[in-house]
Order: sequence, then C-alpha cells, then structure tokens
Amino acid sequence: MGAAIQFFRGTDETVVPDIRLTRSRDGVTGQALFVFEEPVALAPETLGDITGMFLLDEEGELVTRSVNARFVNGKASALEATYTWKSEVEFERFMRFAERYAASHELGFSQS
Repeated sequence: MGAAIQFFRGTDETVVPDIRLTRSRDGVTGQALFVFEEPVALAPETLGDITGMFLLDEEGELVTRSVNARFVNGKASALEATYTWKSEVEFERFMRFAERYAASHELGFSQS
C-alpha cells in the first residue's frame, strides 16, 4: 500500500500538495503546512463538509483538524492544512509517512 491523503474517508486527494516543515529550535515540536492548489476536495460535485485531513499509510493514520480554505474572488481555490507534532516520536512517524507519500507519488525532497 502506498501513502495517501484524504479529506473525505475513502477518497484519495489526487492533487499533490506543497509541504513546508518548521521545527522548534530544540527539534522536539513542529508543524507541516500542506497547501493544495485547486484540490479535488473543493470540486463542485464533492458533497459534504471537510472535517479534517487524513494521512494514511501502512502504519495507520495521522489526523489533523486544522484545515482552511483559501478564497479568490469568493471561490475556494486552495486548501491549507497544518499537521503539528509535539515529540520526536511523532516527528519520526510523520517523516515515515512523508517518505512513503513522496515515493508513491514520485516526488523529490528539497531543503530551502
């Protein structure tokens, strides 16, 4: 099984996000900001409210409820979601997901 991101359970988001990581100076806490431009989850035919972002892989699921829409001219054009970790163990778990997601979507990693 590859890794997937869902806004609705059972429906993978096909738009690949831009992901930016920030960590505290001590490296223990931090967050990942996901930005999805024109995601399928915002398509008119999509029914239901977005209640969170679900990161799925062979280890299970990571969940964040911090999901916001970005509007342009009154129309939702992007989704921004923030996943926060509060320990080195949670960070390592997130990075394992990120590596699996990158591999299953043929993505690279760059530090800037």
